Amino acid sequence: MSHLSQRVLFWTPRVLSILFVAFLSLFALDVFDGRHSLWEMLLAFFIHQIPVWVLIGVLILAWRWEWVGAVTYACAGFLYIVWVLFVQRHIPPSARPGAMLVIALPAFLIAALFLINWIKRSELHNQAQ
Repeated sequence: MSHLSQRVLFWTPRVLSILFVAFLSLFALDVFDGRHSLWEMLLAFFIHQIPVWVLIGVLILAWRWEWVGAVTYACAGFLYIVWVLFVQRHIPPSARPGAMLVIALPAFLIAALFLINWIKRSELHNQAQ
């Protein structure tokens, strides 16, 4: 594996995680609809940000221990699919596959990349330094 491909493989799941977390954080902005008081909207905003903060914590851990990112992102993708299929009722059945693809597919991709990072750990960490 070339030096460039090792660096790309090392950095790709980390950068994608940051982009994924930023993307998920945008969904919390829907609470600012003007139908509630400022304090209610701020509380709802911070509650909607809980998954984002959890994934930031996971990213911090996965930066050093890639298996944490692989396991957590795979579980997050799976739990999101279960949530959309069995819990979430306001998403119409026709929109559920799209909703699952938009959230679960990137989570599974990031999990796979962290898994590859973990498998090739010694090779990548020696070159990334």
